[in-house]
Amino acid sequence: MLITLARRGGTALAVLLTAGPLAAQLAPQPARPASPPAAALATPVAAATGPWGLQRAIDYALAHNIGVRLNQLTVQSNAQVLRQSKAALLPTANLNATQAWQYGTSVNPLTFLFQNETVRSNNVSGNSQLVLFQGFQLRNTIRRNALDVQASEADVQKARNDLSLNVASAFLQAVLAQELVRANQFYVTRDQDQIARTKLLLQAGSIPESTLLDSQSQLATDELNVVNAQNQATIARLNLLQLLNLDPAANPDFQLEVPNLPDPDEENALTLNTNELFQGAATRQPEIKAADLRVLSAGRSVELARGTYYPRLILAGSIFSGFSSARMVPQSGGDSTARRTTFFVQNPTTPGGPLTPLNVITYQPNELPQKYWDQLSQNLGQQVQFTLNIPILNGLQVRTNVQRTLINAQQVQLQAEQARLTLRQSIEQAYADARAAQLQYAAATRQVAALTTTQRNAEIRFNNGLLSGTEFNVTKNNLNFAISNQLQAKYTFIFRRKVLAFYDGKSLAQ
Repeated sequence: MLITLARRGGTALAVLLTAGPLAAQLAPQPARPASPPAAALATPVAAATGPWGLQRAIDYALAHNIGVRLNQLTVQSNAQVLRQSKAALLPTANLNATQAWQYGTSVNPLTFLFQNETVRSNNVSGNSQLVLFQGFQLRNTIRRNALDVQASEADVQKARNDLSLNVASAFLQAVLAQELVRANQFYVTRDQDQIARTKLLLQAGSIPESTLLDSQSQLATDELNVVNAQNQATIARLNLLQLLNLDPAANPDFQLEVPNLPDPDEENALTLNTNELFQGAATRQPEIKAADLRVLSAGRSVELARGTYYPRLILAGSIFSGFSSARMVPQSGGDSTARRTTFFVQNPTTPGGPLTPLNVITYQPNELPQKYWDQLSQNLGQQVQFTLNIPILNGLQVRTNVQRTLINAQQVQLQAEQARLTLRQSIEQAYADARAAQLQYAAATRQVAALTTTQRNAEIRFNNGLLSGTEFNVTKNNLNFAISNQLQAKYTFIFRRKVLAFYDGKSLAQ
């Protein structure tokens, strides 16, 4: 069994293809995390109508794949983070209001005198704050978050590219599976015709009965291969439906529109400068762009961490007022209350003599609680302040954080180099596989032509009783094996060529 792999962005893409002609089995498709089965969808997908071409399949998968949509939500989330970091440049403003009741002995919040009564008080305030300088951290945060948004947008495009390659691989694998089913059905039809001729030869006494038994055994084997090929075609169809997020039960008549695929020998020998292709692909592929953007973002994170070395200057302002039910004011134009107060004084003519009482009568006007709005107006206070915070020693937290961001920047740089290395290796591997498949197809074509002639001569000899059934079946199986290798090489070359064209900026459907 031959399984050809293409690596893209660190992801192994299972490509094509098949087992030998007798087993007629396709290579198993590996797990694809890009999209879950259609059964996992919250809402059922409408049944598809009409044949599906490669471009239609890719477009539908891009529009309905959950993995791509998750990446798009990540972009939206990062955009909100960027918006928040821009808003951090604006001053903050807040209003506060409280209402309280105090019972028993308490301190009047406005007069600061002890009193023993029930007091209702209100406090209202407003404050605003503006960061004047913070080591350029706010602006570096904005620039870093903007780079993160661009990187996440590139991640969306990478997810779309990976999904497109997976769909193209699954689509061609399904087409190949159908080709193998037809090939094995042709073998069965040929066996049935051969058995009919063998029976006539047996009746004529030209061949022994064992020859008929050999032909019937070959028919049973080829019928089993048809069943296996049909099973593999069903699996390939299911894999494609799952990539498209289509419900298999709702699409029993899902059909593929087989594209017009030229044979590899109809094209000139594939020649390609992989270094030039890599240089061009590195400027187009989103995984390279995302890696470079994250390098720049890591550099901004370093500057952001270094900003904590600088002082922080903040301008703040506040306004406040309050009301207390215990605050009293004289009653204007009202009656007064006489109060008698006795003082004991020393007679200056008799120093050291007894104290003489002195009665003093005062008139104090009656008092009323001060009105609410009057108190708010009289108790109004305002404040403006500058706050300067100079970091001196904070347990080496700032230095440690800077060193950690520097290490992270080095890691991100290595990841960017790894992304370029992976892209180069993917291009070189795809080119090597395409060249090998083209050469293999040419060799398999020559082999099919030679074995077709051999099988035709063996059939003549078999019909004349000059060749045993076992030997005749060997020539047929050799031809079947060569045809299967030819099909495998053809679709391997087609997919690898599409991968190379994709790296060159062309559409997979071309």
